[in-house]
Amino acid sequence: MFGMATATDRKKNCRRPQPAFTSPQKQSLQRRLLAWYRIHARDLPWRHSRDPYHVWISEIMLQQTQVATVRDYFKRFVEALPSVGRLAAAQEIDVLRLWEGLGYYRRARQLHAAARLIAERHAGQFPHDVAALQELPGIGRYTAGAIASIAFGRRAPILEANTVRLLSRLIGYRGDPLRSAGQKLLWRVAEEILPHKNVAEFNQALMELGSLVCTPAEPKCQVCPLTTLCAARAAGMQHKIPCAKPRPASTAVREAAVVVRKNGHVLLRQCAAGERWAGLWDFPRVALDAGGPLFAGKEIAQKVLIQTGVACTPGPLLKTLKHGVTRFRITLDCYEAAYAGGRARSANGAPVRWVPRRELAELPMSTTGRRIAALVNE
Repeated sequence: MFGMATATDRKKNCRRPQPAFTSPQKQSLQRRLLAWYRIHARDLPWRHSRDPYHVWISEIMLQQTQVATVRDYFKRFVEALPSVGRLAAAQEIDVLRLWEGLGYYRRARQLHAAARLIAERHAGQFPHDVAALQELPGIGRYTAGAIASIAFGRRAPILEANTVRLLSRLIGYRGDPLRSAGQKLLWRVAEEILPHKNVAEFNQALMELGSLVCTPAEPKCQVCPLTTLCAARAAGMQHKIPCAKPRPASTAVREAAVVVRKNGHVLLRQCAAGERWAGLWDFPRVALDAGGPLFAGKEIAQKVLIQTGVACTPGPLLKTLKHGVTRFRITLDCYEAAYAGGRARSANGAPVRWVPRRELAELPMSTTGRRIAALVNE
């Protein structure tokens, strides 16, 4: 009969994903969000232009890092390296020095590698489409979407920590948003709600609302422009969605850093590929198995010799530093040591050399390495 769906039609319809929002709801969401953003958007230095280089640098810096921290780093970085060409031509040591203190240094090395590929393969011009952007080191689907939409106005969805939380609450998704099924669903929703114009503004508004209003612990539903469209709010589940990610157990680690002095110089090594701070310079640093300072001296001397080719006699404890790296909680004992012989040599691809104390400020170091350098120059 005319107009009646066949069994095959019904089966196909069951398989077709249902939209998260009706057309009027989607239009309302877009209108409200953009109106809110035009009033509440923060004045951030990377928003002063649509330069894809600025968008890219800011997005990489903002990965796992607070906006307040990134502001000054972004300004300093783009002042020193104002274009992708300048970044491509820079030495890695200079890029890492500008990045020092932001952590996750792999981001800086990938940034540098991507700039060189843009210079070599794309004549120094950023690709405009998401697929080509994703071929560059360190640029995944989210970063590619951010660059394509914000810099070039492409209709590309984004999904990062803030929008994962915001979209999960809007559609009332109670599963794990970081698992494959959750990611697939949220990417579809992110694409579905995109307007056909003002895409750059809309995507930034999504992230801004997630950052300022739809916060992890205490979402500010009373001032959210999307409250009446939010399924989690309607169900009283805004504090439970998205489901909490279990925290990995922390592991206690004890290490020693050694300041070996010789004629106004100190011994440093450059961390090799695959090490914690690859590319950065550091004082000889070793994991400790011994039970205390009386037993640690011999162990330190043996491990420093293997690591650097230099024999030393560990002396007094300078300072103990405590810090965390991913799931590790590290107690770092910093020792003075006297040079006792041997010749500095590279080991496992890690250069080792004697550095004048006055040149320590010029080398990129980890946060703890910089703190030890400050002790050396006191």
